[in-house]
Amino acid sequence: MKKDYYDILGVQKNASPDEIKKAFRKLAHSHHPDKQGGNADKFKEANEAYGVLSDEKKRQQYDQFGHAGANMGGQGGYGGAGFNPNDFGFDFSGFQQGGFGQGGNVEFDLGDIFGDVFGGGRRAQAKRGHDISVDAELSFEEAVFGVEKTFNIHKTSACPDCSGSGAKAGSKMKTCDVCKGAGKVKEMKRSILGTFATTKTCEHCHGAGKIPEEKCHTCKGSGVLERNQEIKVKLPAGLEEGETVRLTGAGEAIAHGASGDLYIKVHVEEHEIWRKEGHNLVTDLDVKLSDALLGASYELETLDGSISLKIPEGIGFGEVLRVKGKGVPMSGTGPSAKHRGDIMVKVNIVMPKRLSKDARKTIEGLKGEGV
Repeated sequence: MKKDYYDILGVQKNASPDEIKKAFRKLAHSHHPDKQGGNADKFKEANEAYGVLSDEKKRQQYDQFGHAGANMGGQGGYGGAGFNPNDFGFDFSGFQQGGFGQGGNVEFDLGDIFGDVFGGGRRAQAKRGHDISVDAELSFEEAVFGVEKTFNIHKTSACPDCSGSGAKAGSKMKTCDVCKGAGKVKEMKRSILGTFATTKTCEHCHGAGKIPEEKCHTCKGSGVLERNQEIKVKLPAGLEEGETVRLTGAGEAIAHGASGDLYIKVHVEEHEIWRKEGHNLVTDLDVKLSDALLGASYELETLDGSISLKIPEGIGFGEVLRVKGKGVPMSGTGPSAKHRGDIMVKVNIVMPKRLSKDARKTIEGLKGEGV
């Protein structure tokens, strides 16, 4: 029986997304397989719990349906609310009165019985591996210009020796002995409704119709195995705090099915000077009153290095100076990107708290000039 995801992360059921994220980070740091004393099983368990509880929709389904609901994807199916078999002309009165339920010894699965009727049985769903969620801590510069990050993830991956086929290198494929190459098998099932003929995917060849003559020695023919995998991801320029990047097929692999996805949640460090607004980089600059009146040049440290910013004579409080082409890349990555936003510098004029006698006389003299 699977443990409760909230217990795994050590949070209450009413925990906020931020509390869930902090709890996961703590566990991931403690149990990471690459760390001395790490625990791969606990790391994977925490990762699975976080993948569900950090997703609002999956969390709602988990809270309502438990572990089954976390993978429902919002589908109702035959087990959904409001389903009544009697609405379809089936009479279960005999089952309630001791017929099949007590003395009939008939095993049945409602999913098997109603799967073909409603087209949504569990076996009809395509097999797909679990999604994985990781966090990426980026500096402000990395978020602006883009960066390549390497993630070392312990997960179920396609076997590197057979590329997921389950066959030994050079081994030939032969027709499946069970389904005779059809990929599907028919079976008869008794139920409270009678005997049903059903067709399901052949479990021996997983629907392929062929099997290898010799199995891969590494994965024992399963095509997948648990291992640490290094994944390099080029994160694009201009990422925002809290933004998520999806890498299709980089999640958990599953035998003879599609791999899940890898979701990378971005966290951006704040910069001492700059903030990002769209494709522009914005900052505030304190300018002395005398420099605002007479004009001056100020050294400004940008993400590309130091520049000399000219303060025009007579600039007003709150005016914005623009430096073109030094902002966030619009296409491409890095400082050398051809198309970039601009730098926007908002001017704050600093008024002196005290004036010397000479400065006061000078300013009083300016009153006659209407200044």
